[in-house]
Amino acid sequence: MSFIKKIGLLAIFALTSLSASAFDHDYREWNSLLAKHVKVAPDGNSSRLDYRSMAADQARLSTWLKTVSAVPEAEYKQWPKPQRLAFLINAYNAWTVELVLDKYPDLKSIKDIGSVFQSPWKKKFIPLFGQELALDDIEHSLIRAPGTFDDPRIHAAVVCASIGCPMLRAEAFTADKLDSQLEDGMRRFLADSSRNRFDPASGRLQVSKIFDWYGKDFEKGHQGFASLKTTFGRYAGQLAKSPEAQERIRLGDYKLEFLDYDWRLNDSATPGRR
Repeated sequence: MSFIKKIGLLAIFALTSLSASAFDHDYREWNSLLAKHVKVAPDGNSSRLDYRSMAADQARLSTWLKTVSAVPEAEYKQWPKPQRLAFLINAYNAWTVELVLDKYPDLKSIKDIGSVFQSPWKKKFIPLFGQELALDDIEHSLIRAPGTFDDPRIHAAVVCASIGCPMLRAEAFTADKLDSQLEDGMRRFLADSSRNRFDPASGRLQVSKIFDWYGKDFEKGHQGFASLKTTFGRYAGQLAKSPEAQERIRLGDYKLEFLDYDWRLNDSATPGRR
């Protein structure tokens, strides 16, 4: 190998190492964008994103996403598990926002981006780990990969830009706060009566379609989740106000129903409940 080629390879290695070591695990830029543009409802259990104002900051978002793309897979794999999971959740949420912004304001739902032949979640537009990935690749192949993280609470963290989704937090996920953020997300999601609710009079427990789609993730014993029944019992205090109703949920004394999913864009300009 020539001297010039060796110098070139060393330079590339040095730049790659610098990029990886310099990665901001506090997510200050993404955190700043979320704090500025996410509008949290008065009850604190749901949120909307001001896409119009976020569009004015799209250059900032795109620049930050380039730092995410620059992380080498080998470096990522050396990070502790909480650091890796926080990275993937933030990446998923940020690239979802980027995907919407590329078509905003000419859409009412993220589904408008897709087609008969390809859903928006299968669109390969994400440069990560030396590949072109889709949102589905990040969620299902990386975050939900068996034996990797095994935490069903991620379903209250990854947000698909829809009103039916759990709230987009007004802060980034970070490794040092990850467990409390995931738990807080589940509590806020289950406490939102527009998406999860118990009616003592009819005995119906109506919950998000997410628990239908991903029910098996809550049945594997990970993080103390052994079944949907134990999951709802764990959050009975969020699903019902009275001690009597909460006890009925813990005992499984209800008829379980899954609500229709609201695919409208989680835009602060979208009419409806805040």
